[in-house]
Amino acid sequence: MPALPAIQEIPEMRAWSDRVRRSGKRIVMVPTMGFLHDGHLSLVRAGRQHGDCLVASIFANPTQFAPSEDFDSYPRDLERDVRLLAAEGVDLLFNPTAADMYPRGYQTYVDVEEVSRPLCGAHRPGHFRGVATVVLKLFNIVRPHVALFGLKDYQQVQVIRRMLLDLNLDVEIVACPTVREPDGVAMSSRNRYLGAAERAAAACLERALSKAQTLVRGGETRAANVRDAVVAEIRRQPLARIEYADLCDPDDLEPVSEIRGPTLLALCAWVGKARLIDNRILGVGQP
Repeated sequence: MPALPAIQEIPEMRAWSDRVRRSGKRIVMVPTMGFLHDGHLSLVRAGRQHGDCLVASIFANPTQFAPSEDFDSYPRDLERDVRLLAAEGVDLLFNPTAADMYPRGYQTYVDVEEVSRPLCGAHRPGHFRGVATVVLKLFNIVRPHVALFGLKDYQQVQVIRRMLLDLNLDVEIVACPTVREPDGVAMSSRNRYLGAAERAAAACLERALSKAQTLVRGGETRAANVRDAVVAEIRRQPLARIEYADLCDPDDLEPVSEIRGPTLLALCAWVGKARLIDNRILGVGQP
């Protein structure tokens, strides 16, 4: 297997990108926090369709974790990640250090106000400030033409899209479908926190999403009724604890009371010590 070229220093990364851009080639970026799974790798594979040079970044971003969250225990395995990316033919790995990304005295952050407030934003204060800030920094350093993100983190995608629009950034965002395990569980680095019984219990989120879609296809239009059915389905699993189950406009994430078109159902539940999120666009004709 060929070695994967890697850059850690920010000036070197900028110089590489400048050379590629001057040559007329398009840079595609897949930003990650590492501990890669098939969901990440699906973004890498899709990235080949959108440009010439494929850059993956690995950076566990401390500013999107609250002090009480799992930053220190967040799974990491750089050697394994490098092997996986090399096998997929990635052209370059960018893995900066936290000290370089947030040097001493750092005090500038990006707040995407309204779209960050509901869902995960209501339960993880400051999380999307950290996400928007690090994504903007990565884009300024790597200077991609295109960047790919997974729709499992639906709100994250909307936050980034809003930031790009508001700040006039010339980066195309490609959002890719959630990749699932055979039992329907959305792939996530945090799935490794799950024991055997908890891993089986995690499938309740996908069952709840499917139940909601069945109700909507059957003609149910009242969001409260759909939400009640979703909550009841998750509560059938004693190892799961609901954090939120909300129906929203898929663009601005405002809550809806009636399902009159494509509607986002966003879920978050704790199973053991793993905080799991999932979502689906509901509506007649939606997959």
